Amino acid sequence: MSNDTNLSLAEEQAFQLSQAAIALDQARSDRGDLSKLAMALERNLEAWVALKTIVAAEGCLLPDAVKDNLRRLASFVADRTLQGGENMADATIDALININLQISEGLLEGASK
Repeated sequence: MSNDTNLSLAEEQAFQLSQAAIALDQARSDRGDLSKLAMALERNLEAWVALKTIVAAEGCLLPDAVKDNLRRLASFVADRTLQGGENMADATIDALININLQISEGLLEGASK
């Protein structure tokens, strides 16, 4: 990201989740290089840890139900990442990608209101 770009926190998180989804998709396509998948999974986990940290912050204005949902999703992502590693099934990678894209879209919709 350039320093000239001013994104809201929600937009930044949406960007990070979408970038992580792209990295996961590319790594899945190149299963011959397991280091790419490991790096993509780590990047994805970092994006979710950051989002969970933001949601847990005292000043987070999201409704409690949304916070709870994001915390549960972050736990799901962490569990799947730590269970599967480089041997993760394509269906699990698809699920992670879809979750990222759906939450990214939701964050952007919420930021535009």
